[in-house]
Amino acid sequence: MRTCQLFLMLFCFFSVVVNAQNNWRKIQSVDEVCLVYPDQMKHIFQNLNLDYPGLEAVKKAYQAANIKLACKNLLDYYSHSSRIKQDLPAWSSQTLSATDSVLQDIYCFQNVSGQVPRMANGHLTWTHNGPEDDIEWAWALNRHYPTRDLLEAYLKTGNANYVRYIDEFTKDWIISSWPYPAVKSTTAMWRGLEVSFREKTWARVFYELWNTNLISPATRLLILSSLPDHAHYARNFHAQGNWLTMEISGLATVASYWPEFKESKAWMDYSISTMVASMKDQVYPDGVQTELTSSYHYVALINFKLFADLCKKNNVTLPEYYTKTLEAMYNYLALTIRPDGNGLLNNDADQVYNRETLLKAAAEYQRPDWSYIAGNGKTGLRPNTGPSYLFPYAGQLISRSGFDADAQYSFFDIGPWGTGHQHNDKLHISVFAYGRDLLVDGGRFAYRGEVASKFRKYATGSASHNVILVEGNGQAAGPPKSESPLNESLYSVTPEYDYGSGTISQFSGVDGQFIHCRSMVYVRSKFWVVADHLTTDRPRQLDALWHWHPANLVSTDQSGITSTTNEKGNLAIVPVGVSDWKITQVKGQEKPVIQGWYSKEYNTFEPNSTTIYSRQLKSSDTFVWVLWPSAHKTPEIKAELLSKDDQSVKVRVTESSSGSYEISIPFQNSKLVQVNHLSNN
Repeated sequence: MRTCQLFLMLFCFFSVVVNAQNNWRKIQSVDEVCLVYPDQMKHIFQNLNLDYPGLEAVKKAYQAANIKLACKNLLDYYSHSSRIKQDLPAWSSQTLSATDSVLQDIYCFQNVSGQVPRMANGHLTWTHNGPEDDIEWAWALNRHYPTRDLLEAYLKTGNANYVRYIDEFTKDWIISSWPYPAVKSTTAMWRGLEVSFREKTWARVFYELWNTNLISPATRLLILSSLPDHAHYARNFHAQGNWLTMEISGLATVASYWPEFKESKAWMDYSISTMVASMKDQVYPDGVQTELTSSYHYVALINFKLFADLCKKNNVTLPEYYTKTLEAMYNYLALTIRPDGNGLLNNDADQVYNRETLLKAAAEYQRPDWSYIAGNGKTGLRPNTGPSYLFPYAGQLISRSGFDADAQYSFFDIGPWGTGHQHNDKLHISVFAYGRDLLVDGGRFAYRGEVASKFRKYATGSASHNVILVEGNGQAAGPPKSESPLNESLYSVTPEYDYGSGTISQFSGVDGQFIHCRSMVYVRSKFWVVADHLTTDRPRQLDALWHWHPANLVSTDQSGITSTTNEKGNLAIVPVGVSDWKITQVKGQEKPVIQGWYSKEYNTFEPNSTTIYSRQLKSSDTFVWVLWPSAHKTPEIKAELLSKDDQSVKVRVTESSSGSYEISIPFQNSKLVQVNHLSNN
């Protein structure tokens, strides 16, 4: 009889538990979560330092095997935290249209919208790759981007529905994530980047939304139960390079926001030593992150800064090297910002608006020169250097006429290949002038999915950049990292002109010897001259590519000059000394090869005009181009080749209002540059 009664009791108990698990949304209270997930609740206390000041009541209850009371006491302890946000918005029914779709499980990641299906038990399908079957989409979902967006929406509106969704979304993920695999992973749920994003997001959910009373006690305890696993992953399976900054800053977030865990001090100590070592490994002395990709430099910077802020908040002193390098990284953003406030579009970067970031940093670091640059000279103090800058380790030359909104601006790449997110684009030139993008990098398109299958090879190859193709082939990978700064013979920045020179000799599918040396002189506030010195051991088919921003109207005249015909902001490409180029305008081409496409950010693309100058290269030779910007209609420009040899070329450029310039352009000797402005008469 007793056996039957015991069996019946156990059956009823397990029926209640199974039913509760199937109705996981209804698990709200401490009692409910302890009943249904007792092992996970015990996991919290197994990882807590119960001798931590303030946890006396928690320890007493736990030692008495009263898990429910221990959980209640623990939440009471956190209810007195100074981290809890006090200035919450008043409740309202106000909504944000951009966010409301999230409440229907419709998310937009990387410019692709889709609805995540739910399983029979009501859980989201956390492995869902989105409409284009791109795991990047699933990774974004598991980073809890919807939580971040809803949290910001709640702080703007006071709409409680946004917080209720955050509660369920967080609970859903944690329950769905079990068991923690405790191995290095590339899955949607357990990869290092996603771990780090969740750690930072949960810190906000846990403390900023505490006083809403809409994050249930069950969800708060589930977060606490999962955090030790997240920290374990970040500590033991983190990546290197740029990813490390994100993953270790996540570990430091757990260590600083929840110092009550046994390993928190060890996690923080490890974070400090690892982040300092990583900074030395992945940031050049000129302040540039070694991937040489503007967006990823920004990501590394933000995570290094987040770590510094965490340390400051916890009275942890970082080495002077760390703080100085952090400032140098901001300085790179300031000195490379375009007149329209955007950062560079290079390698796998997106076009990112950096103006507000820099103005905020200028105030924090007391750098009025950054404010001046970012604000187009309307705020701060004019820098005592510039307006052009050369980064000798990154090999990036930024040329400017000034810092105003209509300034002429160019980016010239003469550096190494990069340690990640590289494109085969050495010697590429981008030009921006008079408030307009003119010559552009093709962009990154996408990493995976339908867009990537069509465009990724084009994006990373030479064909989407302003470089030279040989027999239809582009560059091969080069040295990924600089061991020393550029030799000063390869560049100079003077009040009158800028000079840069670079060489590439690695080309895919090209037999024998072919070397491309490109030298550029920017005559301050006037124009650019580009000299392509080509060394070959046999005849070659040559294609010089010039990619225009899609907003430009482009045409080529009978003399071979290609120019834009915009109302404001124009550029003319003038070939010098050669009249028999075969000139082709390509836009939105898919066959026989992809050509004439532009992507300013992930998963977006549109056709753009690409001018291709083609000819047969019989032997080693040099070709020269004048890039003439103008605010309005392109003036009449005359350019002639005065001389050329294996060391340099000399050209004369004439425009009626500017007069004539005679310019000597050496291939690899900055001391031999000459820019002579002749009389207008």
